[in-house]
Amino acid sequence: MDKKKRKRRLLILLGIILALIGISLLFEIPVTEKITIPNTTDPSVKCVLITDLHSCSYGKDQETLVSMVKKQEPDIIFLGGDIYDDKLDDENTKIFLQTIVDICPCFYVTGNHEYWSGRVDEMCTYTESLGITVLRGACSSVVLDGKKIDVCGVDDPTYLSEEDWHKQFAKAWSETSEDSYKILLTHRPEKVDVYAQYDFDLVLAGHAHSGQFRIPLLNRGVYAPNQGFFAKYVNGIYELKPGEYLIVSRGLARESTPLPRFFNNPEIVVFEI
Repeated sequence: MDKKKRKRRLLILLGIILALIGISLLFEIPVTEKITIPNTTDPSVKCVLITDLHSCSYGKDQETLVSMVKKQEPDIIFLGGDIYDDKLDDENTKIFLQTIVDICPCFYVTGNHEYWSGRVDEMCTYTESLGITVLRGACSSVVLDGKKIDVCGVDDPTYLSEEDWHKQFAKAWSETSEDSYKILLTHRPEKVDVYAQYDFDLVLAGHAHSGQFRIPLLNRGVYAPNQGFFAKYVNGIYELKPGEYLIVSRGLARESTPLPRFFNNPEIVVFEI
């Protein structure tokens, strides 16, 4: 091969690499996904779901992310696990939590990375010290716009036995009331068989990162933890049984992951109940 052909091929290869990098950067820009829950009558309570922050950076003092949340003027914020990370330090997470706690009531559950850090109790204690409700097999009630909402939460099951995890569900459910709107805040989207055993109106989850590479028309992930290849529960809303829905956030992880995101912008999720 002569030098001109070799140079041409190298330039083409370089162009392809630069194009792929540029495309991947487009899918690292955070977005707001608005979801409508079917058959919701008189929706008036605005909710924001945030998952899988992994202590990633979103501008100075997390201003990009904070401004996205504030713009929605939420009545309640749900933090669905892996808000902290096991490798990145806690600084970005702490800045973010310190800011959003002044917006509206916030509820938090653990993810697998909080457990992998070996500091899950420390993280929960700090989060609770800010005034954020930490749910570890418990239910907390709040009244917003005249609606009573029971928010149940369970720990990530990474280091829990099946028996202990089910005990958390039973305890949280026992604290709900018959006339309330019942929400389960959890990290894992794939445990649908467990969630369907209870009569929650809504289940909120993250964890899957939308499979990192999302297949848009199929709304499947190429690979998601605990779901494997062509994962189903990765993004948006799913009906678990009549009247019960699961919302899965793509999450906010960026520099904490070894691979870029494709067709899979990091996001906050907004919905009304």
